[in-house]
Amino acid sequence: MTDGVRLATPRGRALLAATALGSGMAFLDSTVVNVALPTIGRELDATLAALQWTVNAYTLTLAALILLGGSLGDRLGRRRVYLVGVVWFTAASVLCALAPTVEVLIAARALQGIGGALLTPGALAILQTAMHPDDRPRAIGAWAGLTGVSGVLGPLLGGWLLEYDWRWVFAINVPLAVVTVWLVVVSAPESRDEQASGKFDVAGAALGAIALGASTYALISWPEDGASALNVGMAVLSVAAAAGFLYRERTATHPMVPLTLFSDRTFSGINLMTFAVYAGLSGVMFFIVIQLQVTLGWSPLEAGIATIPTTILMLVFSGRSADLAKRFGVRPPLVVGSLAGAAGVVLLVTVDAGDSYVTDVLPGVTLLGIGLTTLVPTLTATVMASAPQHLAGVASGVNNGVARAAGLLAVAALPAIAGLSGAAYEDPELLTDAYRIAMGVCAALLAVGAVAAMALRPRALTEPPSTALPEPEPTPAPCSAPGLPPSHGG
Repeated sequence: MTDGVRLATPRGRALLAATALGSGMAFLDSTVVNVALPTIGRELDATLAALQWTVNAYTLTLAALILLGGSLGDRLGRRRVYLVGVVWFTAASVLCALAPTVEVLIAARALQGIGGALLTPGALAILQTAMHPDDRPRAIGAWAGLTGVSGVLGPLLGGWLLEYDWRWVFAINVPLAVVTVWLVVVSAPESRDEQASGKFDVAGAALGAIALGASTYALISWPEDGASALNVGMAVLSVAAAAGFLYRERTATHPMVPLTLFSDRTFSGINLMTFAVYAGLSGVMFFIVIQLQVTLGWSPLEAGIATIPTTILMLVFSGRSADLAKRFGVRPPLVVGSLAGAAGVVLLVTVDAGDSYVTDVLPGVTLLGIGLTTLVPTLTATVMASAPQHLAGVASGVNNGVARAAGLLAVAALPAIAGLSGAAYEDPELLTDAYRIAMGVCAALLAVGAVAAMALRPRALTEPPSTALPEPEPTPAPCSAPGLPPSHGG
């Protein structure tokens, strides 16, 4: 691609805003609900398991279908599928706002995830294919920063909206969606993969969804029900479905995820890093807002305000942080960002009743923000520079799926690892013990991300590989090198 939309033009800025605002809604809903969990639990009489499902019903359908969402965009048109995703997501948000019971809320959150799976990979793919090559790294870095801000802004916005009614946490998506649709219509050109066959890997999508759903159910139910026949069956089913998914993608004539992508060492290393980092971050965002409200007695708004330093850092500096990778290579910002984030979480481990914001919360939150600001834009730009451009939607969907699956499993598993179940989250003493264990695990996961980054080969943030993947034979040989092309998840 020799031309495209320039970032400095009005259309370029509108295109960046359209993709950041739309995908930002999906990232926002991944975190904004966390701060509302105690209030939802009280008003809807929900157990910890129900609150976990309020978070995970959304993440589950999003992670399970995001690969299919990226594939649909490549085949049917990235702009078209993105718009459908925005409208679907908004309609489901209205259902969430009107939910009379926690069961209805969980079902509506699952529908939200489907919309998120359509719009999230499309945003990054639109930028990659529509922006001028010289502006792509900067645009993707800015997109990563803005969507990252939406994720950490969630607790703040949620806390403010909870001063009125928790249902506004979901209703706020309606005006955001109206602006997004208008910006897309006036700025985004249509694009698709002209090499796509038009056939969809339904079996692969189903097996991936079953693997994630079964494992999530087992992880959430195990602390209360133990090794029941249902939980053991779900655990076995998740392993079998995951193995079936890999086999299907190795042998399908038109796989949803071409395994030839996996042979690149950068893909594999960034994928491992993405999983570790986003598992840690998801655990931090789930536990910190509950700890601040239940143990420290802060209001939802006060708990949300606690994240302001992270938001400001990402908003101000993320647009330029991808330039660090162009100057020093991708490893230094990835390693330093992960370690800074891990150090910030370590400082937050000791937060307890009676602590003050300035001396006990602010240092950790600020250091976490510095880590995210350094890490996230470089992570995203590295992914999209490594993937063949005609598979931009698949590449974005794959790594978004990895990030979402990491968050899904973290929120499902960490309460069990920390020994928290039932209504124990309402007891400050029990919650604090579990909080410290969970935050320690999250810090370790971020440190694992740094180790994975150290193994990466330096790669400039320039054009993605221009050569198309080879056409599959009628009976393709299995790919021997597993891995995943990464992108920003949230």
